[in-house]
Amino acid sequence: MSGVRKWEHFDYDERDGVATLTFSRPERLNALTFEVYADVRDLTDSLRSRGDEIRVLVIRGKGRGFCSGGDVDEIIARLVEMDTRGVYEFARTTGACVRNLREIPQPVIAAVNGIAAGAGAVLAAAADIRVLAESASFRYLFTSVGISGGDMGVCWLLPRIVGMGRAAEILLLGGKITSHEAEAWGLASRVVPDAELDAAVADYVGRFKELAPWGLAMTKEMLNRAASMDYSSAIEMEAWTQTLLMTAEDFREFHAGFTGKRKPEFRGR
Repeated sequence: MSGVRKWEHFDYDERDGVATLTFSRPERLNALTFEVYADVRDLTDSLRSRGDEIRVLVIRGKGRGFCSGGDVDEIIARLVEMDTRGVYEFARTTGACVRNLREIPQPVIAAVNGIAAGAGAVLAAAADIRVLAESASFRYLFTSVGISGGDMGVCWLLPRIVGMGRAAEILLLGGKITSHEAEAWGLASRVVPDAELDAAVADYVGRFKELAPWGLAMTKEMLNRAASMDYSSAIEMEAWTQTLLMTAEDFREFHAGFTGKRKPEFRGR
């Protein structure tokens, strides 16, 4: 679309309030490079202030896979030559990608086709909704390449998705997780035949676009914060959040739509 910033290291589109980031190195199973990480970080950071305009972010991969993780030639070969400070700065960049996906106000949908491995599997885990084609699979490969299974915040994320015991098995062993195993474990929100992936993603997008943007944003905020709070603090913060939203325009718009027998038009206000 005209006026949308062009990102050099992946495909990006905005249409009807939906942003779509497509990893676009299919010849490398969409392996990540330093530049891809930096662009993911910067794009997601730019969406923080666009909650009214961009309602949903969809992440997907071109070709046979979602994302195979860090490129062995373009990242790992360079990392082994870096000093400690350089590696640390790289790790902070990758972590910022996940932090931004969790903190942006928009719901994030990962449309996973084929393999999601290593950092690709972490980025998918950072999404709010993960829709998997039946051919999809996850592999958290970190220990098999000689590093910690804790990468980019996944040790915080994964136990909250699948439970501590299952997360330990996944991150320690790094084995293949099929789409149906992912669904049974809670790692997949939905599994569909490969040919129906786009339609399933579109269904989620349509459902999100009917809801109040600020309400969705505050729900993400509470899910993130409550995971690290004690029970009483979580209850108190939810009281504050509901007070804020119940005095906002969208709540009044819902009431006006309900009493007027019409669909409410939420504006994120």
